[in-house]
Amino acid sequence: MRAWWAAGVASVGVVVGSLLPVGAGARTGAPAAAATTPPPLPIAMVAPYEYMGWGEPPPPVGVLAATGLHDLTLAFILSNGTCDPEWDGSRPLLGGTDAATIAAIRAAGGNVDVSFGGDDGTKLGVVCPDATALMDAYEKVINAYDLGAIDVDVEGTEYASAAARSRVIHALADLQHRDPHLEISITFQVYLSGLGADGKSMIRAAAALRFQPYAWTIMAFDLTPAVSDMPAATERVTEDLEQVVAGAYHESAAKAYEHMGISSMNGDTDIVGETVSVSAFGQILAFAERKHLARVSFWAVNRDRPCTGGLSENDGDCSAVSQAPDAYSDLLASYRS
Repeated sequence: MRAWWAAGVASVGVVVGSLLPVGAGARTGAPAAAATTPPPLPIAMVAPYEYMGWGEPPPPVGVLAATGLHDLTLAFILSNGTCDPEWDGSRPLLGGTDAATIAAIRAAGGNVDVSFGGDDGTKLGVVCPDATALMDAYEKVINAYDLGAIDVDVEGTEYASAAARSRVIHALADLQHRDPHLEISITFQVYLSGLGADGKSMIRAAAALRFQPYAWTIMAFDLTPAVSDMPAATERVTEDLEQVVAGAYHESAAKAYEHMGISSMNGDTDIVGETVSVSAFGQILAFAERKHLARVSFWAVNRDRPCTGGLSENDGDCSAVSQAPDAYSDLLASYRS
């Protein structure tokens, strides 16, 4: 995912009223539901990304109230130069704006999926010396917020390094063994021609460890060369992922799809000439529903508005397409696999 990094990170103001303690309402601390209450949806199923570190992110609680979304994926956790996790590698886990944001979301009845990694910055999988240390770094964040879901967005140096990918997979396999109920999504790049060798090796390494994440999520955008029909291209690369997942885990296509996800990019993407319109995103969601995908997301809520009133596409603050505010979030809120 693109973070639109700047030389400095602007401070983000969050208006917080009466807050629950950080962790209140999370999976492990929630009271038992009544017998007639339907089970809650998985946190990661429909939790689009919001990046609080730069630009003009919309207030998360306002997004939930306006759209019907219940959950958001907050990005990104990075290394602070050591095997120690911080927001953007520079903001503390507790006592700051990010912790207040999570508390406010939960006080409003929502929840969060926290994402590690992203396109830029220093990755924990590169810096941490081994899988045990990396798992401890993941757990530090999980415990800070009593998380029920995490997303590991394996990109850049972390994706390019076989050693780093191996540390990530081994750490997450150990983490799942320790907490089988944790929703773990692994998000990574795909190409118009299909999965690259690095993606295939990552999936096969996980299968060899008998580690099956909640969702293998592909970033179905930046599909060089640019294509005009994004729904068709998304279907194509998702079907390629299905073949790899089904082959690695020796399971049917239907079962493989249930362990997969799509992360799109709303509006104009990073590639000139590639656009995911509101209509195209609706077609992508329809395909995901037909295949019963475990997760559908997009980068990012920050961009889910037209470029008006001084908002800039270059700052990651709008989509650069014709849309109503929150149009992509409204569509995603109705998704059910």
